[in-house]
Amino acid sequence: MEFIALLSSISAISIILFILGIGLLIAEMFQPGFGVFGSLGIVSLIACIFFTAQTVAQGLILTGIFFVIVLLLLIIFLVFFSKRLPGKLILTESETLEQGFSGTKDTSHLMGKTGVTKTMCRPVGNVDFDGVKLDVVSRGEYIEKGTTVEVIEIEGNRIVVKEKTKEG
Repeated sequence: MEFIALLSSISAISIILFILGIGLLIAEMFQPGFGVFGSLGIVSLIACIFFTAQTVAQGLILTGIFFVIVLLLLIIFLVFFSKRLPGKLILTESETLEQGFSGTKDTSHLMGKTGVTKTMCRPVGNVDFDGVKLDVVSRGEYIEKGTTVEVIEIEGNRIVVKEKTKEG
């Protein structure tokens, strides 16, 4: 009986809000963003419930119906458009070093180079390599400020130094 009373109380504004809400949810599926369309769609559907339902029972019935409709739209979207989805949302190309792409600055030219520590390395510090100041790391030992150090390893943007001895 509640359902029949609910159907008889549907107004033009309720139909407009329902169509607008479903349209905004579909727009969110096809044009994902910050959730603006989806949020506005949900607000529109909630407003539709408030304009249509006269009792709490009618509001719960409408909420259930809207939930099923949104769930069906999501399933339809995933079934029919999932084949085209990976090409649009997932990067399939890779950028390799051989092609000239690098995620870090190439510092391989510093291998074996000597510099002077500008800060104490414990184990991270700052070293001056011929006027270029770079962040470096030692192998765990403390190196005093003003000490001459040598680059012994480079791994990405991590430059490992050791104290340069007088013999070497």
